[in-house]
Amino acid sequence: MSSSSTEKRRFSRVDFNTSTTISCDNHHWQSRLVDISLKGALIALPEEWAGKIGDEYKVAVILKEDEVSINMSASVAHIQDNCIGFRCEHIDFSSITHLRRLMELNLGDAELVNRELAMLDQI
Repeated sequence: MSSSSTEKRRFSRVDFNTSTTISCDNHHWQSRLVDISLKGALIALPEEWAGKIGDEYKVAVILKEDEVSINMSASVAHIQDNCIGFRCEHIDFSSITHLRRLMELNLGDAELVNRELAMLDQI
């Protein structure tokens, strides 16, 4: 990662390999999550996906065998290295609760997660 990317990033990312579904209208693509943050997700580029920067999708990150998922409306922020970077535009209360817990468990720092959540209000 370049230093400019690191400097711009204000939210911690967690590597987390799990199933993910990207959908738009009646189109659905299965893929794998590469990493996730409070502000977005990096997802492996699925076959036959032809989106572009700025397009909006529904992203579902499956946490537990289709029982628990993090659902967000997201826009494509970048496409590179066979991955799609999604920026979270909207997330419901249940999903942000699951995401917060995932971040706390993987970062091992609840206070850091709380600070990042507070920063979301400033964006």
